Amino acid sequence: MTYQDIHAARFLARPNRFIAQTEMDGRVETVHVKNTGRCKELLVPGCTVYLEGSANPQRKTKFDLVAVEKVRPGQPPLLINMDSQAPNRVFGEWMAAGQGAELGLPRPTLLRPETTRGNSRFDFYWEESETGRKGFVEVKGCTLEEDGLALFPDAPTQRGVKHLRELTACRQAGYEAAVCLVIQMEGMAAFSPNDQTHPEFGAALREAAQAGVKVLAVECAVTPDSLTMTKPVAVRL
Repeated sequence: MTYQDIHAARFLARPNRFIAQTEMDGRVETVHVKNTGRCKELLVPGCTVYLEGSANPQRKTKFDLVAVEKVRPGQPPLLINMDSQAPNRVFGEWMAAGQGAELGLPRPTLLRPETTRGNSRFDFYWEESETGRKGFVEVKGCTLEEDGLALFPDAPTQRGVKHLRELTACRQAGYEAAVCLVIQMEGMAAFSPNDQTHPEFGAALREAAQAGVKVLAVECAVTPDSLTMTKPVAVRL
């Protein structure tokens, strides 16, 4: 996926979850943050961020904050896409192109986003007509890293635990099921659940894997104006 009208800016402050103050071309610009997570390790005063200009003249904010250069002492900055809407978009592109086949996913003849089964709504439902395979996928965006290890979540997520239990129920009902961690950065050695922040999520992820839910992690090539899923990352449960 690509962005349009990208501008570099300097991050100043984040008054609340939805907006940030940045400095661009010598002026202070209040922008929309496309990620309501904490992101305290990313949005450090003075760091470089990347903004996408909006074509909507009616908006209160003219720009969306979509990427950041994470400050790492003694190392070059790490460019991280932090747009929470991006993982589903890039996963849809990746899956539709059949690139999930190397990880045991199908080359789908049907790929439908936001699909409801019972009382649950899943990010994607897919079918492969030649084999009769059918399944559900939940997608999680990952922006937290520590020493080259990608971690999720960066804050407690009961919604994430619920999704894992729903995927397990789908698997028990005869569907295939997977959770895919879209790692919105490059160069990660592995992925692990962030047990320190939310041990219940880590336990639910291990239980889902034991029940037959695929746990996948794929990192992305990141530029200020693009995000592309590239290669699998080892999963350490």
